[in-house]
Amino acid sequence: MVDEVDKSVAGLDNKTLNSKGKAAAQPPAPGAVRYHPRAPYADPARATRMSEPVLRVSGLVKRFGKAEVLRGVDLEVASGEFLGLAGVNGAGKTTLLKCLLDFCAVDSGSIGIHGVPHTEPRSRARLAFLPERFVPPYYLTGRDFLGFMLRLQQRPYDDAEVAAMLAALDLDRSALAKPVRAYSKGMTQKLGLAACFLSRRDLYVLDEPMSGLDPQARAGVKALLGQLRADGRTLLFTSHALADIEEICDRMVVLHQGVPYFSGAPRSLCDHYGEISTEKAFLRCIGDARPCQTPPPSRASSSSTTTR
Repeated sequence: MVDEVDKSVAGLDNKTLNSKGKAAAQPPAPGAVRYHPRAPYADPARATRMSEPVLRVSGLVKRFGKAEVLRGVDLEVASGEFLGLAGVNGAGKTTLLKCLLDFCAVDSGSIGIHGVPHTEPRSRARLAFLPERFVPPYYLTGRDFLGFMLRLQQRPYDDAEVAAMLAALDLDRSALAKPVRAYSKGMTQKLGLAACFLSRRDLYVLDEPMSGLDPQARAGVKALLGQLRADGRTLLFTSHALADIEEICDRMVVLHQGVPYFSGAPRSLCDHYGEISTEKAFLRCIGDARPCQTPPPSRASSSSTTTR
């Protein structure tokens, strides 16, 4: 199966792809993080591409009524970096993405995308987004949906490109003629992913992109992400599957109770807590309420990571 997926991905030309009794833990004060060095990237050119942030979040606070969902979040995603956002339900992951995309107003702080304030529509011109609960208009066929999305992106509908993308995602081409209301959960997810990948954007924001996918489709998505990585694209995605984050991402951020508890290479989370399992290290991380005031190193060091 994996060989078939790799062949399908290889069928996509460059045009298609170029352009996760103790007292209850208390959240740390914003900025109370510990930093650890990360091994340098093996590819010097890739490290250079990642020197300037595509996304910068500074002091972000978001409240819903009296509930403070995000508590002074600071986050940067470098150009060419693959960042996985992990956290339990209610940690603030989806709220962070909604703030990023200007779906809801922030109470304080700032967000910049490619150096442009997130409230300006042009900041999202080079971005593709797939929500966690992707629900396309039920009355459209798959072909209609992709056609409308490509038209919005001012791109032509290329039958060969679309066919190759569907093959890479293991979605039968005959599904394009069916109304979306006849799709299964997995088919709907594949359609949304196809629309994202066909957009040829520089930044991909994917909220639980593996949701509802079978193993062959998951392998296809990972192969497509590998192509995007090779082309220097940037990824921010959320996932409850820590194994996916560990396999796909350069860096992971653990968000808990509205505060980043950890930021660094996925394996460094295990190293810090002395655990073999990423899940066990994650649980120890969110249960660790000890503050640490160690100051961060300069951003000039490309090997810096943060841990709480």
